[in-house]
Amino acid sequence: MTSTSFDEPNSAKKTSHLQLWLVLLVCVMPFFAAVILHMFWTPSSQMNYGELVEPVPLPDDALTLLTGGSLQMSSLRGKWILAQVDQGTCDPYCVEKLWKIRQLRLTQGKNMSRIERLWLISDESAVREPLLTEYQGQINVRASESFIHRFPKGHDLRDHIWIIDPLGNIFMRYPRGADPSLIKNDLIRLLKVSQIG
Repeated sequence: MTSTSFDEPNSAKKTSHLQLWLVLLVCVMPFFAAVILHMFWTPSSQMNYGELVEPVPLPDDALTLLTGGSLQMSSLRGKWILAQVDQGTCDPYCVEKLWKIRQLRLTQGKNMSRIERLWLISDESAVREPLLTEYQGQINVRASESFIHRFPKGHDLRDHIWIIDPLGNIFMRYPRGADPSLIKNDLIRLLKVSQIG
């Protein structure tokens, strides 16, 4: 009888200690799990679909509008710009990009006024009239060689659709054959989080 009265407090004490250790373990496990994940696991995907490029500010050169007159890049500040660099002859892939860029802007609904479309024509060749009529609302300019050289090297510039941010920096690019629905998702995210443009 006496021994039982001494065992009960010890048993309760052991149970109390065990519960304390379990609570501590539950509290510290997420921390250790996070440290282990951070050290040994690299995420397989990134948030954006497009390739982020080192931001390059475009010069405020006067670009020659096909409609006559000139355009300063600073006049487009505050807008997100979907741009392409192509020759005036505009091969089938060039036409495909014109179409994609127009459709991408349209998919933004009420936000489409925050986006401009820009075709930087890299040579002096004539542009077919149907292309100008079909893609009205797009800004078509002849850009100097020095202006075009501001774009990141390493690939044919004509392969890409480019995004220029509202401060006038080249910001992101999409390769030949990029999925329009994934570009659209990038645009939705950019417009949602952007405090400018």
